[in-house]
Amino acid sequence: MSGTSEQSEGPGRLKVVVADDQAAVREPLAAVLGLAEDIEVVAAAADGGEVLAAVAAGPVDVVLMDLRMPVIDGIETTRRLTEEHPEVAVVVLTTFADDESILGALGAGARGYLTKNAGRQDITRAIRAAGAGQSVLDREVQDRLLATARAKAAAPAPTDTAGQPLPDDLTPREREVLTLIGQGLSNRGIAEKLFISEATVKTHINNLFAKTHIRDRADAVRRAIAAGLA
Repeated sequence: MSGTSEQSEGPGRLKVVVADDQAAVREPLAAVLGLAEDIEVVAAAADGGEVLAAVAAGPVDVVLMDLRMPVIDGIETTRRLTEEHPEVAVVVLTTFADDESILGALGAGARGYLTKNAGRQDITRAIRAAGAGQSVLDREVQDRLLATARAKAAAPAPTDTAGQPLPDDLTPREREVLTLIGQGLSNRGIAEKLFISEATVKTHINNLFAKTHIRDRADAVRRAIAAGLA
């Protein structure tokens, strides 16, 4: 969905791609953002593949990214953009504010994270901030991260695995999987990266978690970072 108004020709306008698999969300959002004098919506994408194609066609400054999308999900798309187009900022806009989603997106390189409770002004503010190289987190997301940090700090030492060395019996493949989890990849993204099936990825993750006593994916991200793998 490309801008067609004379305003979109103006200098200094942020070129934005809106990505959401639901047309009922994507199209009104693109229309509303396009009303801002300093924002030009250059494409509306239904999945990560369309996002990558739009960015490749460029120029694009900011991608407003949903997380749960078909073909390529938002976290994997964010990771690829960070690697291949580091000049493009990603602002996540999603209904999900769980640890796995937040840490996965931020670990993949997202510059902002908003929930869909955010209003139009919040979204445009986050887009402008991302375009200027700044980070913006929704209050709900900030609270979640603080709560996670406090819970980690208060947890008894035996259940806090972040500072523990990785066991010697981890296989090279299990270390690879932990590294990619720490980089924010989804199971599908790990499968594509390693050229294996998602079922095989799940098996490696189950073995990895059992050997390291990692509790969940958010804990795995922290463990990977602490071990210098991500």
